[in-house]
Amino acid sequence: MPRARRRPAGPDMKGPEEKRTKTKNLGRASAQVENSSLQKTPVSEDSGEALSSYWLMKSEPESRLEKGVDVKFSIEDLQAQPRQTTCWDGVRNYQARNFLRAMRLDEEAFFYHSNCREPGIAGLVKIVKEAYPDHTQFEKNNPHYDASSKEDNPKWSMVDVQFVRTMKRFIPLAELRAHHQAHRASGGPLKNMALFTHQRLSVQRLTRGEDGPCLWTTCQNDQEFDFILSLEEKEPS
Repeated sequence: MPRARRRPAGPDMKGPEEKRTKTKNLGRASAQVENSSLQKTPVSEDSGEALSSYWLMKSEPESRLEKGVDVKFSIEDLQAQPRQTTCWDGVRNYQARNFLRAMRLDEEAFFYHSNCREPGIAGLVKIVKEAYPDHTQFEKNNPHYDASSKEDNPKWSMVDVQFVRTMKRFIPLAELRAHHQAHRASGGPLKNMALFTHQRLSVQRLTRGEDGPCLWTTCQNDQEFDFILSLEEKEPS
């Protein structure tokens, strides 16, 4: 598939954090450096089966050159890819990498436009290939080349994602922040959202209630994913 570049970054325009880039036939993503132990998909104590996780993945929708490479990759760029699918490469943050390794087939993620004029959630994607070695770590002409990574013991991983849909309306960062601040006081679902507590992390886990999407008035405290989905049905306040 044609290479498209993309870049995950932070919640505002204060500077690049995690980055995505594109090269020949594969799309890619990247991130900052922050140590963390490997995080695995949670397991149900009753059934022993892995529980689905939900995610937020950042990418830059506006052109920006990094070592001569344009790291732009928007939800529209993903939609234009063959089969509307690409790899999420270039992540160079250990915690974000561990989240990539924890992802399972068909899990959903919000596609978040970052480091741009109006950051926010632009659409939904799903995981269509679980973690495997990120080839960009071995490409010397790639902005995310890592000379310390060895092919027989690669440090960095990526997944493949597929376009699901754009949001019914774009959910801007400012709106999410207002809910986060209100929920910190009220104990609402976004009170601990990583978008604000770990701002520079380009791949983040989201919580979701066991009973599926909730209504505006019935979201439980741990339903970040569902609460955000409910926002697209509401006019911004």
